[in-house]
Amino acid sequence: MVSADRLLAFAAMSLLVIVIPGPSVLFVIGRALAHGRRTAVATALGNVLGSYLLVIAVAVGIGSLVERSVAIYLTVKLAGAAYLVYLGVQAFRHRKELKAAAIQAQPTGPSRGDLRTVLDGALVGVTNPKGVVFFAAVLPQFVDPSAGHVALQMLLLGLVPITIGLVTDTLWGLTASAARTWFAGSDRRLSLIGGAGGCTMIGLGVTVAVTGRAE
Repeated sequence: MVSADRLLAFAAMSLLVIVIPGPSVLFVIGRALAHGRRTAVATALGNVLGSYLLVIAVAVGIGSLVERSVAIYLTVKLAGAAYLVYLGVQAFRHRKELKAAAIQAQPTGPSRGDLRTVLDGALVGVTNPKGVVFFAAVLPQFVDPSAGHVALQMLLLGLVPITIGLVTDTLWGLTASAARTWFAGSDRRLSLIGGAGGCTMIGLGVTVAVTGRAE
């Protein structure tokens, strides 16, 4: 249904856009620094799930509406920015609660905390202005209307950036969490890195709020 040349062209375009650190990447890094590898991976998974919701929205026609409407676009952007700031403030407030012993004894099985982390990442992914603009403005250009099943073509094409994003976001998170491991040697280092992660998310939220389309 989707030709190979269109698929490869969209993959190349997706890679160029995704490798440039945006809200999702910086959010994963901030969570990795504040909470470690497990949280980073769960956040990356949530991010791509949220991003795919944008693909679905575009496939049913909502994405183009968001892209054209200033009011809707600003609502989505500011909602995501506010949530980033909230998470950053929470991480900074609780930075002194990070303990080396607690990190070493973290549970390895599934937990409600993991689900909450995935949902946090999904909310950031679905309210990511970069994702909204990319999927609403770029994705439809690679669809072949003459082939029919336009919505299905979009859903299939959308899996390409989602897969690329999952790999790259996870790598970013693992790299950041590896650097964080050094700080786990003392509670003071953990407090510093937790505060840095919180400040990163606050700064990211402010950046998202004041940049992007304003007209």
